[in-house]
Amino acid sequence: MTTMTDTSNAARFREFKMPDVGEGLTEAEILKWYVQPGDTVTDGQVVCEVETAKAAVELPIPFDGVVHELRFPEGTTVDVGQVIIAVDVAPGSDSGAEEPAAAPAPEAAAAPEAAAAPEAEAPKGRQPVLVGYGVAESSTKRRARKGAETAPPAAAPAAVQAELNGQGTAALPEARPLAKPPVRKLAKDLGIDLATVTPTGTGGVITREDVHAAATPVAPSAPSTPSTPSVPEPSVEAPAPVQAPAPVPAGTRETRIPVKGVRKAIAQAMVGSAFTAPHVTEFVTVDVTRTMKLVAELKEDKDMAGVRVNPLLLIAKALLVAIKRNPGVNAVWDEANQEIVQKHYVNLGIAAATPRGLIVPNIKDAQDQTLPQLAASLGELVATAREGRTSPAAMAGGTVTITNVGVFGVDTGTPILNPGESAILAVGAIKLQPWVHKGKVKPRQVTTLALSFDHRLIDGELGSRFLADIAAILEQPKRLITWA
Repeated sequence: MTTMTDTSNAARFREFKMPDVGEGLTEAEILKWYVQPGDTVTDGQVVCEVETAKAAVELPIPFDGVVHELRFPEGTTVDVGQVIIAVDVAPGSDSGAEEPAAAPAPEAAAAPEAAAAPEAEAPKGRQPVLVGYGVAESSTKRRARKGAETAPPAAAPAAVQAELNGQGTAALPEARPLAKPPVRKLAKDLGIDLATVTPTGTGGVITREDVHAAATPVAPSAPSTPSTPSVPEPSVEAPAPVQAPAPVPAGTRETRIPVKGVRKAIAQAMVGSAFTAPHVTEFVTVDVTRTMKLVAELKEDKDMAGVRVNPLLLIAKALLVAIKRNPGVNAVWDEANQEIVQKHYVNLGIAAATPRGLIVPNIKDAQDQTLPQLAASLGELVATAREGRTSPAAMAGGTVTITNVGVFGVDTGTPILNPGESAILAVGAIKLQPWVHKGKVKPRQVTTLALSFDHRLIDGELGSRFLADIAAILEQPKRLITWA
């Protein structure tokens, strides 16, 4: 780390601080630097990827220049407001200036005010923000990351490189492999160099499957696709692929893994929820054969064209109708004010397993959405979570949650409440089972539902009626119309 000794040159250097990420988050871990000292950066270019306690996001820098120094190495947790990168915004303007001298470590002393231009001097209407939080409407459009989207997947002719370089002279730096942040994190966890991975995605983008293929030697007799639980129809989209465990050196008896980021936040939230709200869990096994038939019919309905139709869609709709009939479930206990806060809106949370851990983004005002709108919202939520683009705002303000453990082939579970909520529904695997139907034993599609709720404000009667209503709708889905 360096700072300028010649104050006449101080204005040349600008510092970019870890932005205020909001949602009560005060720190972030630097996962990956996309630039190094000496690299040219432009306004809006992504310079690093960081992980907060809720999501992984990319940081765009709000000014042009040449990278002077990186203040923290990868893997460091940095507080909001700390300087993470210094940029020379006027390179070559004073060639006679002295070389920068070494300065104390960032945690020992802050850089003098003269060492960088005030952050207020950034272009008007623009603030450094995390991807996913957005910028002011008057801000410039984010430019493509250097060496990624702007670079061709394969080596380009010299003329093309010169054109992309903008000045037609110096050659482009080596192109960085194209991959989304979650895929980069997966490769880092598995110790895979992305430069050695053969991309199969559109436009030369490396996919998660490409990384797994690079990590595991391909056996001639191995199937080309991973196996899935043998169920007639999964309740929701399949979970993210399981990461292959890192190789363990011979003789190693235990491995210590630092608890931080999303995993740390999950642990704290679950402990706080389990030991604050008195949990009660009730179960019901239900014949969902008619619901599965309706799912098949909706897939052929022209009004549902362009959206994904699956059992989760009808389960979510059944839950929303059941809340309308039992509004007391959609509430929260306010310990500070000793009040029960009744919610007249439903922000429907969907628990999603990702390589970074379990996250629970929610669909805002789900009670107002039509079935096609709800299907589109669910599809977008799942896709965003898988790609690691879920913002902290998307995970805030939930009122009730659905968690689908059935995708793992298990019958049910006893879910822990998402903090700030009073009910969570677990959906088990849908399986063909012998079932008494109209006086005869027949193979029917059956699942088990488990409802956990906060017994401080939801008593046994209310919780039981709510769960029974969901089951009744899934058994006779026409009740989505008659009870709505």
